[in-house]
Amino acid sequence: MNAWFDIGFMAHGVLNLTPKESYTLCEKGAIIIDVREEYMNSFKMFKVESLIYLPFSEIEQLYSELPKDKPLIFADAVGLKSRESVLFMNSHGYDNAANMAGGIVDWEKDGLPLTTDITNRLSGSCMCQLKKREKEIGRRGEGEKKV
Repeated sequence: MNAWFDIGFMAHGVLNLTPKESYTLCEKGAIIIDVREEYMNSFKMFKVESLIYLPFSEIEQLYSELPKDKPLIFADAVGLKSRESVLFMNSHGYDNAANMAGGIVDWEKDGLPLTTDITNRLSGSCMCQLKKREKEIGRRGEGEKKV
């Protein structure tokens, strides 16, 4: 364990927390860093007091703006990009980072607080293929396509 976290489990060099452990730590001042890309974090969002959106695609450019004096819990849809984020942070001198295993999928399964915006629903056959739903504009006639 590291000095910032007294719970969780180590796996392949990364400290992992369950969503319930993450929520408990958020109530004590930890910050969730949501690394999902913008189109993925608009439908279902973690409902906690301290939350920072930092898409994985921007982490290399913006990581130095994250606080070093608070526990940071990296989260995504299922815990894959967030794990990579923790490895990146650790390699750049941050010892206050942990991964939320299971991401928002397990967060929701555990009944933890969410904010949902149904106007930003996603579609796809699995979590790895989610994308914004296409919206129809007007009536579709011959030659018209969904936009």
